[in-house]
Amino acid sequence: MSAEMIALLGTAATIGLGHTLLGPDHYVPFIVMAKARKWSATKTTVVTLLCGIGHVGSSILLGAIGIAIGAVLVKLEWIESFRGDLAAWLLTAFGLAYLIWGIKRAIRNRPHSHMHPNLYDDEHAHEHSHHGEHLHVHESTETKSVTPWVLFTIFVFGPCEPLIPVLMFPAARENTLAVIAVAAVFAAATIGTMLTVVLVCGFAVNWLPTGRLERYSHALAGAAILICGVAIHLGL
Repeated sequence: MSAEMIALLGTAATIGLGHTLLGPDHYVPFIVMAKARKWSATKTTVVTLLCGIGHVGSSILLGAIGIAIGAVLVKLEWIESFRGDLAAWLLTAFGLAYLIWGIKRAIRNRPHSHMHPNLYDDEHAHEHSHHGEHLHVHESTETKSVTPWVLFTIFVFGPCEPLIPVLMFPAARENTLAVIAVAAVFAAATIGTMLTVVLVCGFAVNWLPTGRLERYSHALAGAAILICGVAIHLGL
């Protein structure tokens, strides 16, 4: 293996790690949704893994096609830019929609009292809210199945900006195996970092005392995702 190839593989690992850590949109949506929807560690891992594969895999596929047909790098960068804008709008729209739904749900489930007469003609008030043990089954599952697929769709459109111009095209000057190796190292670094941050931070978040904020968990999750989407638009 040439010194250039070793350097390229090291660069792939470094960029994969760095671009993931510096992009909160790579892990914040999974952390907040896992908390709000009470996903198990297994489900959180599966959803994050699939979204990570879709995120990296779409850029690898685009880069491979471009190399195979000899596409001009500028054209591929334009496509990646368009995908990035689309993913940012989708993430923003999803965050806003989930925030609104979360607020409505929090208002609907606000604590309230019921009066209960007893055998001695006395009445007592019983205060509760419709979350936790009082939550109706259909309310807790109404967005349960669609959320992971929405996230997956967003991440498939989300590009890995440095992958094609910085890594795949230079590796193509070596050979096909070099392109595969560079893409594999970048993918492993990116997805591995996503999983690590999501699971570690998710574990930490679960230990935070939420108290009365619990019924606002969905609204807070939507707000966090919305902020990530807006941050992408602002180039932060």
